[in-house]
Amino acid sequence: MNRTLIAATVLASTMVFTAGCMTKKRVNAETAPIINKINSLDDRNDATTRGIHDLDDRSQQGIANAKALAGQANQKALAAGQQADQAQQQASATSTAVEGLAQRVANLDNYHAVTQASVHFGFNKADLTKQDKVDLDQLAAQIAATKGYIVVIEGSTDSVGNAEYNYALSQRRASAVIQYLAVKYNVPPQKIYTLGLGKDKPEVSNKTAKGRAENRRVDIRLMSNATSDQTASAAQ
Repeated sequence: MNRTLIAATVLASTMVFTAGCMTKKRVNAETAPIINKINSLDDRNDATTRGIHDLDDRSQQGIANAKALAGQANQKALAAGQQADQAQQQASATSTAVEGLAQRVANLDNYHAVTQASVHFGFNKADLTKQDKVDLDQLAAQIAATKGYIVVIEGSTDSVGNAEYNYALSQRRASAVIQYLAVKYNVPPQKIYTLGLGKDKPEVSNKTAKGRAENRRVDIRLMSNATSDQTASAAQ
């Protein structure tokens, strides 16, 4: 009797354990696809989140680049505007100077020479020598006594070098004379009529070294539109 009861108990326990194992396996089998699906969705969600972050980073960088380019464009536009204003100012100043020069040239026939001088320069030089300054001092000494005067300055070069360079060199030589007269004798700019002739107006032939040295010069003429009596009166 006892053996029969024990056997029955063991058999019942075995059946319960077997049924429990079968239930867990079935649950695992049914839930595994769902868990895998959830994991897959989580992976996709993570990938989407990373993509959104990357897109946001690129968007912010694009906005920053666009702002930087806009700033550069504004700076360039401002610089261009300033250059245009400067060009307009220079054009206006040039126009005024040209008008004044044209007026003086038109009236040049009304002037007569009071005195004149020439200063000479070394090869490719535009610096006044000690003797040049002495010659200019002698001419400038008569400025105060000259009524209605102008100073005509013509810079020249020898024939060595191209025309463009020689025009610039002759202008530098003329400018050296202008600066000396302006600083030492307060000759105002409106009283000076300047020409940079380059090698276009040689005093003598450029075929010899002596001739070329003679042509490296600036000619200065003190001129007046006053009559001789007026000039003499001013000198008294």
